[in-house]
Amino acid sequence: MSPMITRPDSFESTAPLLELRDVQVFRGSKIALDHIDLRIDAREHVAILGPNGCGKSTLIKTITRELYPAARDGSSMTILGRSRWNIFELRNLLGIVSNDLMASCTGFATGLDVVASGFFSAVRVFPHHRMDAALWKRAQTALERMEVLHLADRPVEEMSSGEAKRVLIARALVHDPKTLIFDEPSTSLDVFAQHSLREIMHTLAQSGTGVILVTHHISDIIPDIERVVLMRGGRILADGPKEEMLMPARLAELFGIHVDIARRDGYFHLW
Repeated sequence: MSPMITRPDSFESTAPLLELRDVQVFRGSKIALDHIDLRIDAREHVAILGPNGCGKSTLIKTITRELYPAARDGSSMTILGRSRWNIFELRNLLGIVSNDLMASCTGFATGLDVVASGFFSAVRVFPHHRMDAALWKRAQTALERMEVLHLADRPVEEMSSGEAKRVLIARALVHDPKTLIFDEPSTSLDVFAQHSLREIMHTLAQSGTGVILVTHHISDIIPDIERVVLMRGGRILADGPKEEMLMPARLAELFGIHVDIARRDGYFHLW
């Protein structure tokens, strides 16, 4: 099977990346997202912050069409101005970096296999996938961009968490997407790897790639992010400029505990 390659520039540049209006999403019989109104522009840098279980992962799965909103009067969802998508076409425009994906990429798959699998929305290159020299070159270029070309032939199971994270980011970049979505990116990373990850996100944001950061760690919020959306209990608690959202009173309401905040070199820290 050959991958379907769609260039991001073929879509209307003025359309928002994402627009949700009064969206409700169920997981089983439970309401996971409730009356969500959210607009994110293409190439915007946004953090979605909230405690575990607040609906952040459900929101990501709704964006990537793994979950769908309930059909309700007045409810709508569009991505780049369209309500209907070929799922493979959509995945060429959004780069996803998630811990779920990292867990799926364990085993004998090499770094190059994992990156190339992004052309097929898979977790490795399988025998039925058709790769040509140009696609292999693009996969190598993505590894090189993340400064991990030396991991091309190394099995993922032999990589450190930081190395595997860079490989997953390379996989997400292989299509030159409009936006990268990072789902709890610093989980399982040591201090050095966390610092490296934040430098990568900063570089990508500076290059013009949109960044949607989904996290419960405010220290993950890179200086390039100007807007923060606070989520709790499946709802949006607040949405606005970073400096207004990352205030002790707001975060105390979000996490349910008293907090203190410090800021250094553009980063916020919570304790």
